[in-house]
Formats: sequence, structure tokens, C-alpha cells
Amino acid sequence: MFTLFLIGNIASGKSSAARYLERRGALRIDLDALAKRLYTPGSQLVNDIADAFGWDILDEFGALRTDILAQRAFDVPEHARLLDSIVHPVLLERLGAMLLPSNCCSVVTPHYELAVVEISVPETFTDAFGLADEVLAITAPFDVRRARALARGMSQEDFEARALCQPDEDTLCTLADTVFDNSGDEHGLIAYLDAWLHERGLLQGGER
Repeated sequence: MFTLFLIGNIASGKSSAARYLERRGALRIDLDALAKRLYTPGSQLVNDIADAFGWDILDEFGALRTDILAQRAFDVPEHARLLDSIVHPVLLERLGAMLLPSNCCSVVTPHYELAVVEISVPETFTDAFGLADEVLAITAPFDVRRARALARGMSQEDFEARALCQPDEDTLCTLADTVFDNSGDEHGLIAYLDAWLHERGLLQGGER
């Protein structure tokens, strides 16, 4: 299985790229969604997050109020780094288990030609890059990304707060083996992705 780490800042088109590759037959792993599935009420991870951000982020059943956590974790970069330091070790262990399944599970584990791991905060996850065959960055100028975010209903304040917690585009690109400039529309992004798949001989059966 070829493993691709897909990185990009908010509204860059990273998720659109991951969804397209999933439609082509890839295994898609959204690291943010995977992290949320680790938030089991009563777990040590949830307790550690509550210790750091306040126990009022839990509802009456002990589950995380993820909207409140997001507000507190992404208000300043220091809080984002704190949350990452708590979640990262557990998340890395789970991701490794998914990408490198043990032999005893090989009979029941579906085979995928390509696995795509969608990563929102790549600069804090570089110690996992050894799991990837390639790291691909989807990049677009700040103004383009802001316009996209506002068009899909995000407030300018929310966009700018989240963007502040992410690396600038030049720094992002230094983390990648390959860079796609997604300043245009989705058709251009799909053309890049199709060419990338063709060059590597992956998923040549067409879109599902």
C-alpha cells in the first residue's frame, strides 16, 4: 500500500483532494476525525484535555463539547500546541496501527492500493512522516483561501484565528516532497491529482 500524507492550510483544497482520491478508491484517513474518535468519555485522554482546558468542556455524560474545545484550543497558537501535545502521542499510535496492521489481522483487513492521510497541523506531526511514502502539500494564497472560507459560511474572525495557528505557505511547502498550487478551481486540482496518480501507476481503474 502506497501511503500519501496530504497537508495544507485551511481552505487550501486539501479536503477536496482527499475526497477525490477516496472516490477513486483510496483509503482516506482524516486525522482530525480520527482524533475525535479517540475522545472516549472517561478515558485518560479526555481527562487530560479537561485538566488542560477546563472541566466545563465536558457535558453531563463526560463527553467532550468539541465546539467549546475548538474555541479554547484555537484562540491562540499556544493553546493549539498544548492540545496537540496531549493528543499527539495517542493519535500517532492509532495511525501507526491503521497503516501498519499486524500480520494476525491481514486476513480481515481490506486491501487498499493507496492510503491518504489528511493532516491539518503538519508541522507538529513530522515525527510521523516516516510512515508516508510521499508528503504532498496543497497550497493557495491567503486571500484565495480566505475568500473560499467565507464563501462556505465561516466568519472572517474564525478563519483568521485558525490561520494564525498554521504555518505560512512557504513553510508548509518545505515540509512536502511535492507541492500543488491550488489557486484555481477544483477542475485544475483534479487534473493535478490525476496526473500524480498516473505517474505513480495508482488507482488506474477510474473514479468510483
